[in-house]
Amino acid sequence: MSVRNLTTDQYALLEFKHRIVDPHNILANNWTNATSVCNWIGVSCASKHRRVNALNLPNMNLIGTVPPQLGNLSFLVSLDLSHNNFYGHLPTELGQLNRLKLIELSFNFFSEEIPSCFGRLNKVLYLSLRSNNLTGTIPQSLAKMSNLEILDLRHNLVQGHIPPEISNLLNLKILRLAFNQLSGSVPSVIYNISSLHVISLGFNSLSGSLPEDICRHLPNLEALYLPLNEFSGQIPSSIDECRCLQNLTLSFNRFSGSIPRSIGNLTRLKGLLLRGNNLEGEIPWEIGNLISLEKLVASFMRLSGLIPHSIFNISSLKAISLANNSLSEKLYFDNEYLHLISALEHWKLELSLSGETCDWILSNILP
Repeated sequence: MSVRNLTTDQYALLEFKHRIVDPHNILANNWTNATSVCNWIGVSCASKHRRVNALNLPNMNLIGTVPPQLGNLSFLVSLDLSHNNFYGHLPTELGQLNRLKLIELSFNFFSEEIPSCFGRLNKVLYLSLRSNNLTGTIPQSLAKMSNLEILDLRHNLVQGHIPPEISNLLNLKILRLAFNQLSGSVPSVIYNISSLHVISLGFNSLSGSLPEDICRHLPNLEALYLPLNEFSGQIPSSIDECRCLQNLTLSFNRFSGSIPRSIGNLTRLKGLLLRGNNLEGEIPWEIGNLISLEKLVASFMRLSGLIPHSIFNISSLKAISLANNSLSEKLYFDNEYLHLISALEHWKLELSLSGETCDWILSNILP
């Protein structure tokens, strides 16, 4: 029985080989009947069953389509065809690979819709379809991939709403849906996935406001990336409850109101990017408490008043941009701050004063 099963795997892989162009003839010279399937480049076999359990062929410049016969590799645990030139649709037969734990198909040219049959693959931990030409909507069935930890659909042509069923993925740590054509509001239940470390939804057409209690169920959140969407409303004052937050990027949306003073409690924050919103009022002095902050971008808004000197107590700072606001020109540098400024890798302080942009680059004190 084991010989027949391994022969089935060999047949499936030879069908795969016949569908592709191999510019370097790596497979042509190695994937032959003269060599055991388990010794083929990119192929691994399980020691117990002697069946193919991994097909990993990244970065090989392969060109072609994925045949339905690949669905016959019933012991496959890992499938990595990333950074190649595969195109066409993803066959529904892949939904038969119920032992899969890793699907890495990023940086190819796959098109058509994301197969709803992926929902059958409830052992998958990692699914990346990043940087393809996939269209259609996000299948609700993906919510059945109950062990999924990483879902990466960035840089595709996916449309429609984010299905609220995604909140059923109770082990999800990283959700990346940026650079698509998604619209509508983000289902509030998404913010209830307490396992999440990264939420990346930038460069879409998403709208609506952030719930005031956004951080209540996100104790592990390290990064919230929402730039270039149509979000509105205020930045939640409870944002400091995301105590692990290291990057907060809300640039180029329609957020209004003021920068909440509670942001100053996010002592792990490294990047605070708020550029291109409708925020107004003063920069809260509490930002000076952000002892890990490396990048502060709060330009092209309606901020006014003085720049708090507490900002210059942040020795970790590498870049600041405050251009095109209505901030006061009363900014003084003395010896107390110069040694801090000299630590910046890129110091660019921009102020919008009386309708004119004053661009100061303190290159004379850079190391």
